[in-house]
Amino acid sequence: MTATVIPTRTTTSVGALLRTGVIATVVASTATMAVAAAGDLAGVSLDLSGTPIPVSGFGVLTAVFSLLGVAIAALLARVARHPRRAFVRTTVVLTILSLVPDAVADAGVATKALLMLTHLVAAAIVIPAVARRLAA
Repeated sequence: MTATVIPTRTTTSVGALLRTGVIATVVASTATMAVAAAGDLAGVSLDLSGTPIPVSGFGVLTAVFSLLGVAIAALLARVARHPRRAFVRTTVVLTILSLVPDAVADAGVATKALLMLTHLVAAAIVIPAVARRLAA
């Protein structure tokens, strides 16, 4: 008699995923505001098309898009065969795409670099934290 092995998939607790995602979002939002404030103190303009971006704006937008990433993770946890891999690939591509508007923005080179840095800082915090909560 042969035994049939049924592959099991580790399930992700939605509650744990959401808790981790919210904590990572708060940390990332705080970090991007700190980067923006440090840039401002160093003399990097926070003006985009002649309009100043408030430091708090970095935190708000980081929170919005990070929580969108957490929602993507929750969806992938339910529908993807390999949720962690799908999440990491998706969010890395979205992070790269998020740099495009900064690259073409009506702003100085230092401002563009600062904007891009904030995207990378947020991604470096949120993506690994949330990915660890997803089944491989």
